[in-house]
Amino acid sequence: MRSRRFLPVIGLLMATVAVQPAIAQSGLVPGRAAGVALAPQLHFTSDEMALANAVADRPQLAAFYGSHGLRPIFQGEDGDRLRKALHQAIRSAPRHGLPVERYRPEMLAGVGQGLQSEVIHASVLLRYLRDMTGGVIRPSDADPQIRRQVRRADISGLIRAFVDAADPASYLASVAPDHPAYLALQDALAGAPDLTVPDHLPSVPPAIWRVGMRGDGVLPLRVRLESIGFSAQSQDPRLYDAALSDAVARYQGAAGLPADGVAGPQTIAALNGDPAARSDRRSRRLMVALERMRWMAGEDLDARHVWVNIPEYTARIMDGGHEVFRTRVVVGKTEHDMRTPEFSDQMEYVVVNPRWNVPRSITVKEYLPRLKANRYAVSHLDVIDGRGNVVARDRVDFARYTASNFPYRMRQKPSDDNALGLVKFIFPNPWNIYLHDTPTKHLFSQSRRAYSHGCVRVGDPFDLATQLLSQQSQDPRGMFDRALARDREVWLQLTPNVPVHLVYFTAFPDETGQIRFFDDIYGRDAAIWDRLQAAGLDLNSESD
Repeated sequence: MRSRRFLPVIGLLMATVAVQPAIAQSGLVPGRAAGVALAPQLHFTSDEMALANAVADRPQLAAFYGSHGLRPIFQGEDGDRLRKALHQAIRSAPRHGLPVERYRPEMLAGVGQGLQSEVIHASVLLRYLRDMTGGVIRPSDADPQIRRQVRRADISGLIRAFVDAADPASYLASVAPDHPAYLALQDALAGAPDLTVPDHLPSVPPAIWRVGMRGDGVLPLRVRLESIGFSAQSQDPRLYDAALSDAVARYQGAAGLPADGVAGPQTIAALNGDPAARSDRRSRRLMVALERMRWMAGEDLDARHVWVNIPEYTARIMDGGHEVFRTRVVVGKTEHDMRTPEFSDQMEYVVVNPRWNVPRSITVKEYLPRLKANRYAVSHLDVIDGRGNVVARDRVDFARYTASNFPYRMRQKPSDDNALGLVKFIFPNPWNIYLHDTPTKHLFSQSRRAYSHGCVRVGDPFDLATQLLSQQSQDPRGMFDRALARDREVWLQLTPNVPVHLVYFTAFPDETGQIRFFDDIYGRDAAIWDRLQAAGLDLNSESD
């Protein structure tokens, strides 16, 4: 690792490079020795050198100050309006689900003029801009299966825009995402209700209550709900009727629970005041969702795109901010190596009548043991050699191979019972994840749909294909049907390509702006929350 004693020199050189145009205009030229260009003979003042040295270990600040002639921006009368704008911005941090303390207000308040004041204000500005335009944490730090690559903004350019803005406070307010979903999440966080049930009320016994059930446990359930504003009138207070189910669903939505109207263990624990199921789970989910939206700040979410929300088990086509298509999906199992990852890419092809190239992990873990026991097992799959040729099974001694040295792969021909169904949607990626049809249609009727090996199974694949092809054909369904009738694999290129976002929001607004909550099926929200706390959401911890 490079020694820190070289960092000031690196920062100074970065600043030097940044001011090269000004040097050229001034007539200064670099010296030469033995045909090698040397550093320009610059004459820095002591203040300029001190500033360059102070920001040398922050490349984005070094780049800005280098392009700004190593002049301070937060000093004197001119800097006063920038300081006030920054102080105002950090006071608004709770609106973004972030604590004011993350931006060290006590340090800002305690410094006056001079180099220390300049560097502290610049460092806080850097942190604020990075947080708002790309998120607080690196996604993969929370979970390696969050493979999202954040497209971070050019911070030095944002600082220049801040300095040049006629209204710097308004400018800082504008750098956070302005997507309607982000604004709805902010409003929901600001309006979080008080769901504290009085301690003296009787607890609700553990149970699972659904419409039509009756019992003594319904009475304390009604009482606790009514105490916090979720009443349900009934002629039979011991009956769990439709009105009570509706009240439970409204409470669940307010508490950050999936609003299914069933009073199960999570709902009852939250009503009973269990610390592990407190109503602040709603605020936590909203804060995590805001962070996830900041990760998406570099994506054009107004453009036409496919949006797959994993814990919602739903895929949509969004266009101009409006939903034009929706379908149910099946996502990866909760086992760690089968979870659907998160990332964004470009969908390039609709593949009709696809062959299924079985992933090697499935081949060696699931099929090779069966082939060892019976070479004619899984007969719907072909054994393929390294040249792509089908190999007769009676020519292979499967017993001699292990998972590490098995030289063959397996493939399924196009057919109605193909594991990929009759169509798949390709966005080439290192993890071989894609959307596809499936013959197991019965899974789409279930409320919890985490059954795949990682890919996303689509409930209405023909309609999805038609919608995707509609941008390049006046008869998209006819185009698809003609390819389907050919009974062989056909690749239809999407022109233009369609962005696809595999996302994971357990809290997200619906078309009316109401926040919907979904189960954290992979535990990713919990991991992100822990990272956010370590980065400064826990007011008792230190952040870097």
